Amino acid sequence: MPHFTYARNFLRLKQNQRTLAPRLAIYYITTYCNLNCTYCEDFGARRNANAVTSTLEDSKKILQIIRDGVDNLWITGGEPLLAPHLLDLLNYAKQDLRFRELSLISNGTLLSQNLGLLRVVDRLILSLDSVDTSALASLSGALHPKEDATQSSLKQSQNLINTIEEIAPLQKKDNFKLILNAVITPETLPDMDNLIDFCAKNKIWLSFSPQAVNNWIHFDLATSPTYSQFIKNLLKRKKKGAPILGSNIYLKTLLDQKPYECYPTIIPRIMPDGWLIYPCLPMEKAGGEIGGRPVNLLNVKSWAEAWRIANERYGEAPSSCTSCFQQCYAEPSLMQAHPLAWMWESLRTGIDLGTYAPG
Repeated sequence: MPHFTYARNFLRLKQNQRTLAPRLAIYYITTYCNLNCTYCEDFGARRNANAVTSTLEDSKKILQIIRDGVDNLWITGGEPLLAPHLLDLLNYAKQDLRFRELSLISNGTLLSQNLGLLRVVDRLILSLDSVDTSALASLSGALHPKEDATQSSLKQSQNLINTIEEIAPLQKKDNFKLILNAVITPETLPDMDNLIDFCAKNKIWLSFSPQAVNNWIHFDLATSPTYSQFIKNLLKRKKKGAPILGSNIYLKTLLDQKPYECYPTIIPRIMPDGWLIYPCLPMEKAGGEIGGRPVNLLNVKSWAEAWRIANERYGEAPSSCTSCFQQCYAEPSLMQAHPLAWMWESLRTGIDLGTYAPG
């Protein structure tokens, strides 16, 4: 009952309640990654010494608890295709637990060897920040450390673009939506219009988030007239029919850089070993008394029990936050607060932006 949860949350907002019911859960199947993206503040191959992947058995138990309270699931990482039990878990989530909508977010570099998952997921979100292979290679790091780093990264970048072009025509046949998510950085900004053209040519939706530094928009973007002009052009191109997956409200928030009311509990995050992040990753990373990892889903019998423990430990979620302009938090919050915009974007794209969280 996806719209029921949306309506219930909207009524809670009218009653000045800020801890809203989840509409989507994100499970990090692994924190291992095969890339070293320069803008990534959470994962990456340089952090693999402390990375975590759970067993298939534990992952199934975690998803059982999630499904008890949430009907939309995203699986991500790290790089989820590095988890040896990914396809088994996707099939379990789809066929046994019957999540209403199942999405996977990946960097795509290993996808060509795992095309079977296209028939399991409802949405496949791939990270692609540029179609300029030199710019892309400079951001991602080498896939094969024993090779020359520059040549390896260039080859990996071109292979990723080729793979996207190959799978885009399979969307109707295999019944999934392909979406690209781009991080706007000072290096990729000059090529962003070409990326939009690439998506239009291949019938792929494209979403954007600005590069964050300590959860704030990169200073060189925040102060750049070129960045502001690009966001204005996004709004114009979207109006003309470009495949841009982002509400006008969100894009204008990126342009104005004004605080918005964030409702992070709409999209809780769960780590590979079962720890629930509450109310969000930025507050968990900050530490203190406003957020953290209050409960492990392997140690509870229901989602309601886990949610109660988290709420008792950290209380109501803050009603406003000025530290994050990422689409993964901003878009669902803005859509929850603006039902007419939510309905319009759903009709325009066939995608519920209230459950879209590419991060």
